[in-house]
Amino acid sequence: MDRPSAPCVTLLDGFNLEVTGRDRRSTAGLPRGVQRLVAHLCLSHGPTRTATAGHLWPDVPEAHAHGSLRSALWRLNKVAPGLIEVSGSALRLAAGVRVDVRDLNDWAQRAIAPPGGADDVAVPDAALLGDLLPGWYDDWVLLERERLRQLRMQALEAVAARLAFLGRHCEALEAAYAAVRAEPLRESAHRTVVRVHLAQGNLAEALRAYDFFRTLVNEELGVLPTEQMTRLVQDIPRVRRALHAERPAPGGVVSRPGAVIASRAGRRPT
Repeated sequence: MDRPSAPCVTLLDGFNLEVTGRDRRSTAGLPRGVQRLVAHLCLSHGPTRTATAGHLWPDVPEAHAHGSLRSALWRLNKVAPGLIEVSGSALRLAAGVRVDVRDLNDWAQRAIAPPGGADDVAVPDAALLGDLLPGWYDDWVLLERERLRQLRMQALEAVAARLAFLGRHCEALEAAYAAVRAEPLRESAHRTVVRVHLAQGNLAEALRAYDFFRTLVNEELGVLPTEQMTRLVQDIPRVRRALHAERPAPGGVVSRPGAVIASRAGRRPT
């Protein structure tokens, strides 16, 4: 006989609670107050009843907030008994409850840690690439959403670099482009893409990735790639010739870095 699976809480790309013997989407109708309680405990570390009530119902009197907390706990216990443990004044998820945000944190910490064996690095499952609770605007959600976004970006870039070093270029590009998709204007993500192409010996692809980013930030932000980005491709013959051509013109005028590169790539210089 199969052992019952542990409860699972999903917060990335939306709230979901899966409990043993129930369909994965059967808890979608949970009252919003119950969802917020579960989400808050997933993102907290043993908060007290008072702190939890204050975070979840900040605009009502304390007595009312505590009443709402008791009601949410009662409703949750009807659907998922034992999901939350109460120890004195502290609340916490029961041991064994799986939370996707915690899985993301664990993966990111391993990715950013000093390099280990080849088995220590991997591109995360697509389920870990979603935003935290989209459409929720509580302060405690917004802060955690931004923290997770930054952590995931750093981890994706670190994983891409380590995979490229190990010669696993296809996986490295997958991680690098996942970072680009998550934050299209982030230069360090695009630098990672260029570095992987260079590590693979694909100069044309590296230059194409550089040109793509240069056009993107010029059109969106009115700026050019940093010197750190341009140095990655400066030894490619076409770029070296273009940079050499950027010498002072009569009257001391110097063309902007990258203008010649853009024109030779078939785009109008900016």
